[in-house]
Amino acid sequence: MDTRTGLPVVGMVGGGQLARMTHQAAIALGQSLRVLARTPEDGAALVAADVQYGEHTDLAALRTFAKGCDVVTFDHEHVPGEHIRALAADGVRIHPGADALRCAQDKAVMRQRLTELGAPVPRWRRIGSVDELAEFGTEVGWPVVVKTARGGYDGRGVWLLDTPDELVAAGLDPAGPSADPAVELIAEERVKLVRELAVQVARSPFGQLAVYPVAETVQRDGICVEVLAPAPALPQSRALAAQQLAIDLASALGVVGLLAVELFEVPGGLVVNELAMRPHNSGHWTIEGARTSQFEQHLRAVLDYPMGDTGLTAPAVVMANVLGGADGGMGIDERLHHLFATDPGAKVHLYGKQVRPGRKIGHVTVLGEDLTDVRNRAARAARWLQEGR
Repeated sequence: MDTRTGLPVVGMVGGGQLARMTHQAAIALGQSLRVLARTPEDGAALVAADVQYGEHTDLAALRTFAKGCDVVTFDHEHVPGEHIRALAADGVRIHPGADALRCAQDKAVMRQRLTELGAPVPRWRRIGSVDELAEFGTEVGWPVVVKTARGGYDGRGVWLLDTPDELVAAGLDPAGPSADPAVELIAEERVKLVRELAVQVARSPFGQLAVYPVAETVQRDGICVEVLAPAPALPQSRALAAQQLAIDLASALGVVGLLAVELFEVPGGLVVNELAMRPHNSGHWTIEGARTSQFEQHLRAVLDYPMGDTGLTAPAVVMANVLGGADGGMGIDERLHHLFATDPGAKVHLYGKQVRPGRKIGHVTVLGEDLTDVRNRAARAARWLQEGR
């Protein structure tokens, strides 16, 4: 408990943009968000007052960080499960717990658990050799999707293969001479994709749940470039099914905090793609577009506060990611100046990151009545911040 405010202290392991935006939400709640960052250049370390430095793989650093925290949570899934269990054994309140988080850390574990729960998933299997991949491809049809079970994001650690020989060509043969025994692969059938959807749901230790409207996510080169809320032209029955699926998974997996469920819409319904047990890029639209942002909701959930209103603040909300691009001779401050003069209603969030091509350095959200107009404005704003034109 913070003796100055009489309010609890939340610790967030990880100092990236998710911790940065959670810090912003914590201010309005009077919370004191403590951040475990790696370097002073991390996005959250640039803005938060209570920052400690250390590696998320260092149990001693985690124990030091947790002292004085009323609850500890995460802005990424990479803290080793044995460290989370050690903190829990020390008496630290930690959400989500190691058992739940494992399903977000390991895709093979996630697929196995979802299969046991009867959740809709693509046909899949663990791959230990080229022959096993060949058998799987013969069973489900080529091409197939191959993923690393752990790690990988924004298109990294994912391959679409047309033949089993491509596994060798890509240097991924688990039985090959240069194979890394720490890298486990899974294969999934390539589903007939209509589009990608996402649902955010929050769950408290008490068991209260709050689910957000279903959003559509638009990917380019494996990176989410745009999120549309609510998902346009989505039948109410399918939207309700997606929300209920997210609620059921949060409850069955024992998630406390935010759960983001990434979905494939297929001709026959819905298929679960990925899970994230933290605020997620597909929910950034909620900062301006929902009555309660995903970041405030995550804090409410881990603190066991009653959940906030998840209703939309406008009929159409579009979030566009800002990726690093060429400077074009114009700095970001000048680009902001021009953008705000052109579209005063565009809401910009920059993450304090060094600009690198393809790296997410911020996002823009636009609200309005007409989806086409809102979408065009958001795309134009993101393009201007990326390219200066």
